[in-house]
Amino acid sequence: MNQQASAAEHTQGRHSSVTASVVICAYTLERWDDLRAAVASVVAQLSPADECLVVIDHNEELLAEASHAFGGPDGVHVMSNADKRGLSGARNTGVAASRGELVAFLDDDATAGPGWLDGLRSALSEVDMVGAGSAVVPRWPGGARPAWFPPEFDWVVGCTYLGMPAHAADVRNVIGAGMAFRREVFELVGGFSTDVGRVGAIPTGCEETELCIRVRQAKPEVRIGFLPSIEVRHRVSADRLTALYFLRRCLGEGRSKARVAALVGQDAGLSSERSYVRRVLPRGVLRELARGMRGQFAGFKAAALIVAGLACAGFGYVTAHSRKAGISR
Repeated sequence: MNQQASAAEHTQGRHSSVTASVVICAYTLERWDDLRAAVASVVAQLSPADECLVVIDHNEELLAEASHAFGGPDGVHVMSNADKRGLSGARNTGVAASRGELVAFLDDDATAGPGWLDGLRSALSEVDMVGAGSAVVPRWPGGARPAWFPPEFDWVVGCTYLGMPAHAADVRNVIGAGMAFRREVFELVGGFSTDVGRVGAIPTGCEETELCIRVRQAKPEVRIGFLPSIEVRHRVSADRLTALYFLRRCLGEGRSKARVAALVGQDAGLSSERSYVRRVLPRGVLRELARGMRGQFAGFKAAALIVAGLACAGFGYVTAHSRKAGISR
């Protein structure tokens, strides 16, 4: 028993000796309560040498409010995005200002679950692991998933979706709401591409996908891991629970994937998506149709949204890809 305790203490000490910087990017006062909760969830997990950086994306009112609220001895530093407007630029500002050996990222409308930071720290202590992401669990309005919302599309609200590994596994890319990278990643390939990703409330993304692919292309032997045993809880706002938002987000995802493919190549940019379309979505359609036939009529809507979501993503990809091809010619 004493030997086991000693080994556990040694492992914990080794992990905690790796310093961490947690970057939280924010752009609107509408998420003020969410931002306060996000910062509090991180501060509770910081070791003395760690830090939390709150990067405000070109919003002077929010910058003043955050500077007043978070200034103090808790290891929190507030700064303005010094890069191009958008999530990628804000993250790059945080990376540039950070001091930690690993740099973690948490969305401003998410809260880190117990052990989140140490779980990422532990994973990145493995020799060849340079990036890791946690599970991102949706926090639905009213506490329950809408019956019509297909779990294969939880990425629409920035969360872990059905089709991702159920156990710890190596993955092509992680989800941005709760992830971390060793500092050497940014020294190797630079920062997040400002040609990709979310700007304000525009429903696009994929900046972390592009970065992860670029890392693996530069150094194929390294690993990026998904850790479903640790989690962040991501608040889903009511305005994202409409069919219109769902389809707009799918359209934006298709456009974003076209930008990623243009930057890193089609094979790398679409490798995971091909398996998702061939294997995951057909099973989802059949499940939801069967649910509808059993009298749970929301299943018919969910099945229709799976098909429509795929169609919108495909349309977004094709039109964005064609536009870029026309420009290049």
